[in-house]
Amino acid sequence: MNMLLSKEKKSDKEIKNDVLSELKYEPRVKTTDIGVLVKDGVVTLEGFTASYSEKWEAVRATKRVSGVRAVADDIKVKLAGSHDRTDGEIAASAADHIGWSVSVPKDKVGITVQHGWVTLSGQVEWWYQKNAAENSVLYLTGVKGVTNLITIKSMADASGIEASILKAFERTALLESHKIEVETSGNKVTLRGKVRNYAEKEEAERAAWAAPGVNSVEDKIKVEGFWGITD
Repeated sequence: MNMLLSKEKKSDKEIKNDVLSELKYEPRVKTTDIGVLVKDGVVTLEGFTASYSEKWEAVRATKRVSGVRAVADDIKVKLAGSHDRTDGEIAASAADHIGWSVSVPKDKVGITVQHGWVTLSGQVEWWYQKNAAENSVLYLTGVKGVTNLITIKSMADASGIEASILKAFERTALLESHKIEVETSGNKVTLRGKVRNYAEKEEAERAAWAAPGVNSVEDKIKVEGFWGITD
């Protein structure tokens, strides 16, 4: 049997059904109050969740579905009475969890909470540190949203960034590296090209952020579609 790759475009109805199935399949998304709209592969999520973490997992699950080109998150967080906490309580809990994280440098992250919405600020050297700070507060009770304003200022040498990223692309099984272009300007990286799904797009961005010397990444990669396997 000959295995050939053929590009197939899923209909909006197929994408919607797959997103609904994936949301139902994801055990961390318990609510049935999420609506799904699809137009030209762009998915809009509407409705309510009982926590910010559930909303975040719903968006994450949607991005896993093949054929999804972009996601608009219009989900609102509607906390149950038992999960309602004061801003002071949320801020104290956020400070504790960020302080307990071995991946977040001490005394580098500022925390502000207003009406349950957590805003993180400060400056770190690596993207994984910024990401770890956000992950530390995603699942806290009472949180209605998170804005991560932490900036990155790498102390590493900026030379060789492009070569490092391209080599990382070649190593990963998740990417077709020849379809992604990497441009650098000092410590800034711009990614362009087309990929098959969101998983590839996010993997490319992750690999770019991991390169020593990177302070910012502008991801202009487009999700092109799905390749199926045919005989």
